[in-house]
Amino acid sequence: MGVQLTKDSIDLGIIIQDSEKQLAFYRDTLGFEHIADTPAGSGGTMHRLMCGTSLIKLVNPGKELPKPAPGGLQGASGYRYWTISVSNLEEITDKCRAGGYKVTVEPREIRPGVSISMVEDAEGNTVEFIKVT
Repeated sequence: MGVQLTKDSIDLGIIIQDSEKQLAFYRDTLGFEHIADTPAGSGGTMHRLMCGTSLIKLVNPGKELPKPAPGGLQGASGYRYWTISVSNLEEITDKCRAGGYKVTVEPREIRPGVSISMVEDAEGNTVEFIKVT
């Protein structure tokens, strides 16, 4: 027997260093709903944001941590990006670019009826946007 889900979405934790810059990306640029800040660990903060029914937890540990492995998708193994399904691919990509965020994959069709783009948040984490028509 596999996983027996009790929720139709996931909670994603992203360890961050700069709360202001990351909230500017996820809350202000992408428009995620900021629902709460809660204590995390020894002096850290968890910023809780909703992306549809998924909970995105931006966790600032309150201390400096080693930098993540550089190099985008091919830079290391492990979790390297996550995907958000959108209807306004070009618009959100342009909004990210206008906000000063690096667009690593311009909007393009990867197979008939499926287009993607990829953007780095304020700390270089990759977010993929996908539009299915």
